[in-house]
Amino acid sequence: MSETNPAAAEVAAPHRYTAVMAAEIEARWQDFWDAEGTYAAPNPKGDLEGDPTVVARPEKFIMDMFPYPSGAGLHVGHPLGYIATDVYARFQRMTGHNVLHTLGFDAFGLPAEQYAVQTGTHPRVSTEANIENMKSQLRRLGLGHDKRRSFATIDPDYYKWTQWIFLQIFNSWYDDEADKARPIAQLIAQFESGERAVPGHTRAWSELTAIERADVLGEFRLAYASDAPVNWCPGLGTVLANEEVTADGRSERGNFPVFKAKLRQWNMRITAYADRLLDDLEALDWPEAIKLQQRNWIGRSEGARVDFPVDGEHITVFTTRPDTLFGASYMVLAPEHPLVDKFTPDTWPEGTHDVWTGGHPNPAEAVAAYRAQAGSKSDVERQAEAKDKTGVFTGVYATNPVNGELIPVFIADYVLMGYGTGAIMAVPAGDQRDFEFARAFELPITCIVEPTDGRGTDTSTWEDAFGSYDAKIINSANDDISLDGLPVAEAKARITEWLARKGIGAGTVNFRLRDWLFSRQRYWGEPFPIVYDEDGVAHPLPESMLPLELPEVEDYSPRTFEPDDADTSPETPLSRNQDWVNVTLDLGDGRGARAYRRETNTMPNWAGSCWYELRYLDPHNSEKLVDPEIERYWMGPRESRPHGGVDLYVGGAEHAVLHLLYARFWSKVLYDLGHVSSAEPFHKLFNQGMIQAYVYRDSRGFPVPADEIEERDGAFFHAGEPVRRELGKMGKSLKNAVTPETICAEYGADTLRLYEMAMGPLDVSRPWDTRAVVGQYRLLQRLWRNIVDEATGEVTVVDTEDADIDAATLRALHKAIDGVRQDLEGLRFNTAIAKITELNNHLTKVGGALPRTVADDLVLLVAPLAPHIAEELWRKLGHSDSVVHQDLPVADPAYAVDESVTCVVQIKGKVKARLEVSPAISDEELEKVALADEGVVKALGGAGIRKVIVRAPKLVNIVPA
Repeated sequence: MSETNPAAAEVAAPHRYTAVMAAEIEARWQDFWDAEGTYAAPNPKGDLEGDPTVVARPEKFIMDMFPYPSGAGLHVGHPLGYIATDVYARFQRMTGHNVLHTLGFDAFGLPAEQYAVQTGTHPRVSTEANIENMKSQLRRLGLGHDKRRSFATIDPDYYKWTQWIFLQIFNSWYDDEADKARPIAQLIAQFESGERAVPGHTRAWSELTAIERADVLGEFRLAYASDAPVNWCPGLGTVLANEEVTADGRSERGNFPVFKAKLRQWNMRITAYADRLLDDLEALDWPEAIKLQQRNWIGRSEGARVDFPVDGEHITVFTTRPDTLFGASYMVLAPEHPLVDKFTPDTWPEGTHDVWTGGHPNPAEAVAAYRAQAGSKSDVERQAEAKDKTGVFTGVYATNPVNGELIPVFIADYVLMGYGTGAIMAVPAGDQRDFEFARAFELPITCIVEPTDGRGTDTSTWEDAFGSYDAKIINSANDDISLDGLPVAEAKARITEWLARKGIGAGTVNFRLRDWLFSRQRYWGEPFPIVYDEDGVAHPLPESMLPLELPEVEDYSPRTFEPDDADTSPETPLSRNQDWVNVTLDLGDGRGARAYRRETNTMPNWAGSCWYELRYLDPHNSEKLVDPEIERYWMGPRESRPHGGVDLYVGGAEHAVLHLLYARFWSKVLYDLGHVSSAEPFHKLFNQGMIQAYVYRDSRGFPVPADEIEERDGAFFHAGEPVRRELGKMGKSLKNAVTPETICAEYGADTLRLYEMAMGPLDVSRPWDTRAVVGQYRLLQRLWRNIVDEATGEVTVVDTEDADIDAATLRALHKAIDGVRQDLEGLRFNTAIAKITELNNHLTKVGGALPRTVADDLVLLVAPLAPHIAEELWRKLGHSDSVVHQDLPVADPAYAVDESVTCVVQIKGKVKARLEVSPAISDEELEKVALADEGVVKALGGAGIRKVIVRAPKLVNIVPA
């Protein structure tokens, strides 16, 4: 009757668990949890308003990656990680931990600004509205966040400390001897006392002008402004960090072309930390794939620095193969290399090959034309393995320091200024790109590594380069050194020592990592706490002037240009507000009130997320970044986390070399300066998979609404027309988004939580199927029915001693307890749900009223996953305290094992018997039982036994004589 007549079923079972009942239960308990502060995590000092009594419990800090509050709201794919961390946090509370779990909002950035440009709505208005909508959606899911600790990066009380951290970085330098950051004041003191020579100057520090001092310090500061090649995106009107440019040389956001341009921008000297960023990865509990991405991005390589003299200057190259120096027959500079302008002559040298000039009458014109050509290409395009190599001779020759030969210096687009020194020594015999370039420009190719593939040493017959680390060095000797006959490793060591002895090079380490470009030409971001005096010298604002708040502007948009117009430069929204830009300030430096000009760039959207884990710890502290005692309690080093950090951090793998690398850098600077005890922000990282959805496309390839699709005989139709189905992302643009509200209205939030956790392993992407949600809904209905009478609403459990509970139920219960505890600890939520389902099905099959202790344990097992129904059933079972802080049941080992297990007996690898034996049986006992089995005796047929291999309790392998 219940299946065919819902109305009749409702009359017969008015207390059945339905979507309506779920909604009422869930809203009521969400209100209760908020009112009671159920999820408030006390600080060790009990300093937060509303802190519960501080209990001596071990801490557990669990975090999600910052969400960005979108105007489109959430679809069911977004909460996957949030539900997972909530389940894990609830499990940790129930296993004796003081759990900090909260959520803030990363709210600066491009989406809100673009919306403001389109609508005229202030970014703060739209962003705060989006935050409130997202909070409402997340609350509906019953997430157990400590709401006292929540914030948004756009709160002035928050970004005051983002600006403060920037100033700590600006006022620091990296001391290589101490291998840590130190205050810049200590470096200045060394210059003043003469303890350290002032680089680039013969005069004393006191004799330098303010501009000269600023320039010197700029070469040391961890945050510095410089004129350097940047990624300029005219279509967005801003510059981008390397990590924000896609593999095909376009902007990650908007897919606009990106060009190289030279602009004065703020940078973070993250390269100073390259070695530590690499080394400290080893102690982090991160997915190996993320560690590998960071290692590759940092790109540490060992080799040698070599100086090639040219016209009173020298070109410095970094090479991992100094043993091939004798084969260097030309050099290549990046088109942007500053030395090109210094030594390009007015005329071509006598004997210049026509193919080297590009058809231009003089080097200056050739270089200018080639630079224009290279500037229109992205870094990826420049490094592509194109068949035709391009370049142009600069008109100068360098001297190869190992043999004194004059070798021509070219510029070519396959060399990038941002990698190494922006210059290479070309050894065409051993590098395919150099080989192709040499052939195209009729340059010599000297064999310096003896080929092992039979091609011989006559390079004129070669079709490609030959590079090897296993061959011997040849043709590599002068009057002072010979590498001939040496293997590569020994040759590298010998030539490196020789270079250092001659003062023309040294062994060194190079990194692929570049300094972090930190300026954005946007409005909606943190203002830099920097002002410039009349000489253009940058001055930090004193802490008393923080936060420097964003001014109101009428036009939020930076000036954008045609996407392909590379000959443009930024114009920021803040630069148009002259009343804010030009100010008179007393910076407290003894110079009194003076006129200054504010920095008109803003920080990138990554800034606020570089340190937000610290604000969760001490969210209302207006005097310090974070109280040291509180920081040590939640994040300080332990034996299990030697560098400190958050206990569990869950988020997408797409942030491997953006947010994660940047946050690690900021943490290390703060650690060096003594502000925190944790040198790493996140000890354990877990990357959740993605919830995908089917996309339905019509004959034109356009998406059609997924909820309007009709399926007939395995085919799909929309408005009667056939459509094709493919698996893709879930989202509004693909018309396949399912909102959490939709599922909650039809089944309840607990069902949605269970379904998302049961879909598969958390780290694997999986397709959404609304039709499958009902399976978890029915699980909750059966759970409810096992405890509550659907007709009367009364609890049906009975008080029974454990001794009176049948053995099969005790085994089912304790096996489930044991398995669920292990699965929740290991973030295997899908298998935990499977074990709960198995237990619940067993109890349903047994029938009758549940023993109270069994019902209690069943509800406690469900509580981390489906907290609303668990809280309701817990109270119905007569308990007065919230289920949230109850202890999770512990399995009795006597019942947590199978009563018997199946042992397979093999003879010559073939199964001859299956035996039911005790799980505790010994190897000796199992061997006796197996050899006595009738089937085994018959299979042996009287043959002797050479060997018996026993793996109790599941395997016996018999090897006949």
